[in-house]
Amino acid sequence: MRTSELKEAKWWKPTEKGKILCTLCPRYCEIGEGQPGFCYIRQNIGGKLYSVGYGRPTGFAIDPVEKKPLNHFLPGTSILSFGTAGCNLGCKFCQNWSISKAKLDETYSVEASPDDVVALAKKYNTPSIAYTYNDPTIFGEYVIDISRLAHEEGIKNVMVTAGYIDKEARREVYQYIDAANVDLKGFTERFYFKNTLSHLDYVLDTIYWLKHETNVWIELTTLLIPGENDSDEEIKQECGWILKNLGEDVPLHFTAFHPDFKMRDKSPTPHSTLLRAKRIAETEGIKYCYIGNVLDSKNQSTFCPNCNSLMIERNWHNIKFHNFEKGKCTKCGFQIPGIFN
Repeated sequence: MRTSELKEAKWWKPTEKGKILCTLCPRYCEIGEGQPGFCYIRQNIGGKLYSVGYGRPTGFAIDPVEKKPLNHFLPGTSILSFGTAGCNLGCKFCQNWSISKAKLDETYSVEASPDDVVALAKKYNTPSIAYTYNDPTIFGEYVIDISRLAHEEGIKNVMVTAGYIDKEARREVYQYIDAANVDLKGFTERFYFKNTLSHLDYVLDTIYWLKHETNVWIELTTLLIPGENDSDEEIKQECGWILKNLGEDVPLHFTAFHPDFKMRDKSPTPHSTLLRAKRIAETEGIKYCYIGNVLDSKNQSTFCPNCNSLMIERNWHNIKFHNFEKGKCTKCGFQIPGIFN
C-alpha cells in the first residue's frame, strides 16, 4: 500500500537517534525506519509514523451491549462491534489473541472508511458503535473520525479498553465517546508487569480521569485468574480504590477466565470464586457488582439497592425489564445510575 493511501498518525515525534517516538500510549515505543511499534499497526515509513490499521477492521458483528459488558448503558440494545489487528498490551491470558497478537498481513481484514462504519450502524439500526476485540487505543485516529461522524448522526460510541493511553492522546480519542468498559486486569503492579507487560498506575489514572474529567459512562471488568489476581486481599484492595476514587455507583464485573494463549496451564475460574468476589465487593460497599462468562441469571441481574426489587433480569444476554422505567425503580422511585432509553 502506498503511503498516499495510509493515514499519518497523530501523537509522535522524531528522536535524536533518527527514530520515531510514538506518544499514543505509555509504552512510548522508539520505532526505527520500516518497523512497527509493539502494537504492530503503527509503523515508521520514511521518517513518518502511520496508522496502518486505519480503515482496515478485522470484521464486524452486531452484539448485545451486555456483551461488552455494559449493564447500565442502553440495556437490551444492540451494538455494532469491530476491532483491528494488534494491541498495545501483552496479556498472556488474552482471549482474542488471534486478532490482538496478529499483524495486518497475518489476519483477514476488510476496508471500511469512517463513513462506511457509520452507514453500517444506520443500516442495522444499532444505537451504538463499539470499538472492541483488540484495544481501540491503538487505532485512536480511526476512533476519532468514526466517533465524530457517529455523534453527528446521534449514534453513541463505546470504548472497550485496557485504559493504557497517554494523558494527552486520551483527550482527543475520548472526545466523542459516550461509554467505556475498562479492563482493570488486576490490582498489583506485579500482576500487570508479569502478565500484561504494562503498568497498573497508568490504567488507574485513566479510569480516574474518565470518571472525574469527562462525561463518559464507565464500567469496570476484572477477569479473575486462579492464583494470579483472585485473592481476598487483592479484591478488597481493588474495591477500596474504586470506592475511594470513583464512588459506590460504578458497576464492577468479575468475569471467568478460561485457559488460552500463553496461559493454558491455569484452571478455569470456579463459579464459587466469582461469587466470593461479588460478596466481597458488596460487603465493601460496591452497589452494582455482576459476574460474567458463566450462566447465572441472579448474579447478572440488576436489583434496586433501595427496595431490592428486580429491575433488569439477565439470562446470559437475554434481557427482561421488571419494575423499571428509564433507570428508575417503579416500586420505590429509586434512580439507578447509567444511561438509559
